[in-house]
Amino acid sequence: MKAKKLLNIVLSGVLLLSLAGCGAQNANEENNVIKVGVVGENTDQWEPVIKNLAEEGITLELVTFSDYSQPNQALADGEIDLNSFQHKAYLEQDIKDRGFDLSVIGETIIAPLGIYSNKIASLDELKDGDSIAIPSDATNGGRSLKVLEAAGVIKVDEAAGYTPTLSDITENPKNIKFVEVEAAQTPRLLDDVAAALINGGHAVDAGLNPDEDSIYLEEANEGSDNPYINVIVARTEDKDNETYKKVVDAYRSDEVAKVIEEVYKGAYIPTWK
Repeated sequence: MKAKKLLNIVLSGVLLLSLAGCGAQNANEENNVIKVGVVGENTDQWEPVIKNLAEEGITLELVTFSDYSQPNQALADGEIDLNSFQHKAYLEQDIKDRGFDLSVIGETIIAPLGIYSNKIASLDELKDGDSIAIPSDATNGGRSLKVLEAAGVIKVDEAAGYTPTLSDITENPKNIKFVEVEAAQTPRLLDDVAAALINGGHAVDAGLNPDEDSIYLEEANEGSDNPYINVIVARTEDKDNETYKKVVDAYRSDEVAKVIEEVYKGAYIPTWK
């Protein structure tokens, strides 16, 4: 009898532990946690997103990466659930180069590319042989050359499309030399070069105001065919995930637009306004 009683006690304990485990698992399933990869520290616009999703029982965690080369790999590897740091052209190039199976699930902002300088107040002041820093990645580098073309500094081969390279430059009347560095590093070269092409977010991180401090600012033409619209990206297998769609909806809100307009002073432009 004692042995039978002891067995019943043991079995009851196992059952209670099992039920407790199921309860913890169910609680974890109910508390959806979504990890979103971002680059840099300019994340104020995510604060209302985090707040509003929390009211729906969704915990959004930002995972910060130091440069553009990391978040798509982390997403493909399952280390994060979504990322939001790149424009369409960059994503398309990264998929082409690295074979990722990733898809856009929503549009966010346009970050105009600006030309900044600590040495000149106008591009007309560029001297023969001056150096200009541009991002080293194919899409932002090509975009920089297109901006310099629009500003009248150089001309590039029209056949190169949105991503020309240095070899596609057809006219360079001032013999400008180009210094290619990782996009986040361009502000650090302002004391060493005549000018630098800096993405909106990195400009803000460096304490620059695109509207006031740039000597030339890219025209941001909104529209779904614009390759420089920034996007929220998921693994293709998760592109129809309803919870992830809530993240997109929470971002594309009036609250987020207000933060973007007040904090970033023209560095970012909401695409849904």
